[in-house]
Amino acid sequence: MYRDILVSVDLGDAKAEVATILAAVEYARAFGARLHVMTVVPDYGLSIVGGFFPKEHEKAALDHANTALHEFTVAHVPSEVKHRHIVGHGSIYRQILHYAGVVKADLIVLSAGREGPEDYLIGPNAARVVRHAKTSVLVVRQEG
Repeated sequence: MYRDILVSVDLGDAKAEVATILAAVEYARAFGARLHVMTVVPDYGLSIVGGFFPKEHEKAALDHANTALHEFTVAHVPSEVKHRHIVGHGSIYRQILHYAGVVKADLIVLSAGREGPEDYLIGPNAARVVRHAKTSVLVVRQEG
């Protein structure tokens, strides 16, 4: 049923993303699917904000995210599960939707986000992905 599964993790709170990656791994195992594990480094939005950071800051952030993503998958994705790493850069939900198209994902897995008064039922990025995705989306709720 699923051949390519895109799972997006927020490495800023990697411990909270363990349930999400484990759910994606189980789906990949059950269907013999390829797992595309991604994280997104947000951009600054306005170019004026970027001027407050050194020029090499953006590249360093992307390199750090790539290293952290590899470490995260080593810890949580068994070697027999075919997987690849993707580091997006920009708007989180737009990057998820973009890469879902690039890898031809037939399932997107992501977490619901952290609960707060501004995100009563589901986080804003997850809500946008669910609303705009052209494929099925599995939203994994965090325990507690």
